[in-house]
Amino acid sequence: MMKLIAPSILSANLIILEQEIKAVEAAGADWIHIDVMDGHFVPNMTYGPVIVNVLRKLTQLPLDVHLMVDNPDVIVPLFVAEGADCISVHIEACTHAHRMLQWIKDQKCQAGIALNPATPLSSIEWVIEMVDYVVVMSVNPGFAGQHFIPNTLEKIRLLRKMILDKGLSTRIQVDGGVNPKTIQSVAQAGADIMVAGSAIFGSSNYAETIHSFRKLMRDNYETI
Repeated sequence: MMKLIAPSILSANLIILEQEIKAVEAAGADWIHIDVMDGHFVPNMTYGPVIVNVLRKLTQLPLDVHLMVDNPDVIVPLFVAEGADCISVHIEACTHAHRMLQWIKDQKCQAGIALNPATPLSSIEWVIEMVDYVVVMSVNPGFAGQHFIPNTLEKIRLLRKMILDKGLSTRIQVDGGVNPKTIQSVAQAGADIMVAGSAIFGSSNYAETIHSFRKLMRDNYETI
């Protein structure tokens, strides 16, 4: 399965957003990751649907929208309308997760389900067959630049085993604290989509950083 790198614009310089997007695209990024926060589900506010509209004009890369919001059933359609390709919602915020995920897939978008660090894998057991990817939060969501939570690695391993036991091809995306010091262990645990913000946009050479990340993922990925 192809390993993907998804730079998070949460750490990009928004004053020169067009340059930042074109730079990571040229550097070999696979997706552009957009962290949407509403100030309720998490203690921070970021972007609205208009950011997807803007980015859609700047790149052909898939736009991966991670909704850290209350009432996702109201908000998801707004991002679909602006051109999102992949949308993940938090299981903690979904009253009717099955219906929400099915609606996303019906719109021809990839559907993801996200879990906060303290949320058990059992919470997604009955919807995992519906999703294209699972987002494992490796920091408490809300702010960029946080330190990776070590016991996330065991969660990733258990999730990979769950996926294999069910005979699924579901991807595992890891979001939070992914950097040169952690990516090797995360890849070894079984993740295949890496979201990185400050580790990429804070580096002096985006291409070198993305290339090194991809090599570490390829060399260390295991399938249990």
